[in-house]
Amino acid sequence: MEYRKLGGSGLKVSELCLGTMTFLWTADESSSLAVLSAFADAGGNFLDTADVYSRWAPGNPGGTAEIVIGKWLKTGGKSRDQVVIATKARGTMGNGPNDSGASRAHLIGALNASLARMQTDYVDLYQLHWPDTETPLEETLRALDDMVTSGKVRYVGVSNFPAWYLMKALWVSDRHNYVRFESVQPHYNLMHRDEFERELAPLCRDQRLAVIPYSPLAGGFLTGKYRKGQTAPAGSRGAGNERIMKHAESDSGQKVLASLEAIGTAHGKSISQTALAWLLSNPLITAPIIGANSVAQLSESLGAVGYRLTEAEVKELNECSAGL
Repeated sequence: MEYRKLGGSGLKVSELCLGTMTFLWTADESSSLAVLSAFADAGGNFLDTADVYSRWAPGNPGGTAEIVIGKWLKTGGKSRDQVVIATKARGTMGNGPNDSGASRAHLIGALNASLARMQTDYVDLYQLHWPDTETPLEETLRALDDMVTSGKVRYVGVSNFPAWYLMKALWVSDRHNYVRFESVQPHYNLMHRDEFERELAPLCRDQRLAVIPYSPLAGGFLTGKYRKGQTAPAGSRGAGNERIMKHAESDSGQKVLASLEAIGTAHGKSISQTALAWLLSNPLITAPIIGANSVAQLSESLGAVGYRLTEAEVKELNECSAGL
């Protein structure tokens, strides 16, 4: 497992980040705990979660993925200082007027609740899940700065921020000498490139921000199990998912899969491993976020560890996915 610096900081994280959105949603507790242990055994030290995971599931109040992480840390998982935990806040966690957003009131309460659920006294990377334009950036960043000063948070980052708003936040931090964002989580993969590459990528490169892309396999499309003219496998994410099946029926989607398959075959790797390798071969990318319902699914993604593409292979994939 390769370890990379988180942006301009000195913190080192594994080249793959384990996302926990599936925990107690599509993966039960025992499967989730097994995935965490298998990831750590493979050398992974970077975990990503959020307080809202998985609030959308029937009967799930949110915070359950964080609870699973806390149980794992206390029952045979890695020691706390060997794990880099990233969580997120901003989403709705209740019915009250201050149960969401990036206000000082909400973020302080959200952090304390996350720490209690994970049974830890600090978070390595605390991220805003998406912007809150109703709250002044000065208020949000001052609250985050106080969290870092208190020792409850070590670094801060964002997810789903447009480039202009992220740059504004960096300016506010610089102006007031507040803690600055070290990372961004964008939606980025071979089927969804333009939004990130047009403005966010140059910003991240210039400002030395870590890039932690989510949905690196395009919701499962880049595993190769969805093909033109074929029905999605029963029980798969693509069954009933319009975006995934739109990729499957498009000429561009099938062209990308064909290139991934040809390149992967030459390396003895799968389509999904090659899609991850396309990201890992980009020096701008810190750690793609992978998810897994089982150890078997995790093992498939771990096959991308150390796998890098040649310049010619990267160029081929860039050309067949241009404009997506």
